[in-house]
Amino acid sequence: MVALVGEFNGQIPHMMQTNTSGDINSSLQDIDCGERCDARCSKASRSKMCLRACKTCCERCHCVPPGTYGNYDTCACYANMTTHGGRRKCP
Repeated sequence: MVALVGEFNGQIPHMMQTNTSGDINSSLQDIDCGERCDARCSKASRSKMCLRACKTCCERCHCVPPGTYGNYDTCACYANMTTHGGRRKCP
């Protein structure tokens, strides 16, 4: 049994979901960060910097918002990561 601290509106956060056998959700390992980040950064003017940040965020959050910009509501962890300066870390 897992004890969760904080409010999640009755839902288990994606990173803590388990399947019927009690193992960590296989979708955590299924995401291809390289492919998703290539698509996310395809229109970036500084593509190498975008890819580096995106892959870091993807590895930590196990998700990348769709499209090349915005859509942060689909991946809260990705949207909430910030740099030391308080700016969004994830593209």
